[in-house]
This record gives sequence, structure tokens and C-alpha cells, in this order.
Amino acid sequence: MKSTFRKVLKWTLRSLAALVVLLVVAYAVIYFITEKRLSKTYDVDVAHLTIPTDAESIAKGGHVIATRGCQDCHGKDLAGNIMIDDPGLGRIVASNLTSGKGGVGGEFSAEDWVRAIRHGVGPDKKPLKVMPSNEFSGISNADLANMIGYIKSLPPVDKELPDHNLKPLARVLFVAGPLAGLTTADKIDHTQEFTDKLTPAITAEYGKYLAVSCSGCHGQDFKGQEMPIPGMKASANITSSGDVGKWTETQFMTVLKTGKRPDGRQLNNKDMPWEMTRNFTDDEIKSIYLFLRSLPAKQELQASAK
Repeated sequence: MKSTFRKVLKWTLRSLAALVVLLVVAYAVIYFITEKRLSKTYDVDVAHLTIPTDAESIAKGGHVIATRGCQDCHGKDLAGNIMIDDPGLGRIVASNLTSGKGGVGGEFSAEDWVRAIRHGVGPDKKPLKVMPSNEFSGISNADLANMIGYIKSLPPVDKELPDHNLKPLARVLFVAGPLAGLTTADKIDHTQEFTDKLTPAITAEYGKYLAVSCSGCHGQDFKGQEMPIPGMKASANITSSGDVGKWTETQFMTVLKTGKRPDGRQLNNKDMPWEMTRNFTDDEIKSIYLFLRSLPAKQELQASAK
């Protein structure tokens, strides 16, 4: 009996040891892959833009900032935030963009801002973390210059923030795909030609340009998707086959301006950032509506509108 017990115990211990070794090796591989991707350098041709300082251009830049979701991550004053501090995932931080203590505003040149916003790359040529530059890569030169002008006009805010800290789970999800958006520099065509300026118009084409702000949550096809951040609900299908296809232009505008659905339900801003979308002008919302209604009607894949 003792001999059998010892054999079983010995086999169990060996199996556990083998499993531990396997897990250590697997994580070592994942760590190596993540570090390789995070330390990759990108030599990008940065557009040399003239950054405006006049009040009108700065106001336009503020409008772009407000409707592109910058404040959702960096805060109303753009002084940065700790976005995620999770025992499993680690810590994800949005930088202080002002020129105050702890901010990058006093260090970044105009070219650094272009590189960061449009290309997702820092001054050290390495990819920025959690910077959705894939949503800004197609931004016009005029809008980008106005954005930078607005940021540079901000009063300094002293706010020192800790660095990112990726826990093992975050690294696994980064490699596996659910957190692939941790970096976006590898998802951008850095050689594409950029439009100097777009003339606002109530058209589906202009709506497509504006609706890129929606693609981060609703997906590139706008059909909705599961969200990688803990606690966030799956985003809705906002194509013509979703609820948007059933809503009138007026109802759609009410949702984006107030967060209130036609059925009377109030959307939670954490799930649907209507406090951001309410900054769109009426004409901009009409353009977005035209674009979303123009998308092919297919079976909803992920979730109905909340």
C-alpha cells in the first residue's frame, strides 16, 4: 500500500513540476513576444504642419478633441488618467498632455504630436500604448494641426502619473488578440497620403470620416463586438441592420445628444459615450446617420443597441 501511495505521489509531483515548467516556458515566450512588439521601432515620415495659434483654429481643434473621444481617456482637462488598475490586467495609463509637471506638452515638438496622434509612435520611435491612432491615421492635416494647436493652448496641469504595468494576463490577451489594440502602430499604413482639408457637408462620405470615432467600440464594420475591458458591455450593431436602421434621423440625433433611446431607456455613458457624441453639431450627426444607414444590411452579429 505504501509503495503504491509513493508511486502515485511521485507521479503527481512530477506531473505538477512538468506543468509548472510548461507554464513558465509558455509565459517566457509570451513575454518575449510582447516585449519585441512593444520595443519595435518605427521610422515614419512625419508631416510638417504649421500649428495655428488663432482663436478660431484653436476652437476647431477643441471641437475635434471633444468629438474624437480624447477626453474620455485623458480627462476633460487632458491631464491624464489611470484608465485601468486591475489585479489581473495591470495598470493602463492615459498621459498628461499638458505642459504641467508630469505632462508631455512641454516636451513634445509639433512633429512629436503628429507622430503620436496619427502614427501611434512616441518620440523614441516605439509604439505608444493604448493610443487609438488607427482612428486618427486618416485625419486631415487641417484637423490635426488644429488639434495640436488646441492642446498647446491648454493651461499647464501638474499631474504626475505612474507608468503602465502589464500583468501576465494582459500580455497573454495582447498576444492572443483580445487586447491587440494595446498598440496600433502595427495596424496603420504609415505611407498613406493625407488629405489637407475636408469641407464639412451633410453627406455619407463626410459621415464616414466622422464615424471613425465610433469604430473603436463598434468595430471596423460597425456591427458591434465584445469589449476587452472588464465590466464593459458588448457594443451594439449600429449598421442599417441594427436599431439605427429602425430609427429616424431625429431619434438618432436624440440618442447621440441625450443618451435617451426612442423606447425611453437611458443609456449609460460608460457603455455608450453620449456625453462625447453630444458635442457633434446637428449637421455632423446627420452625416453620420447617412453613413451608417448606407452600410449594407446584414444579420446582426454581436448585440442589439442597449
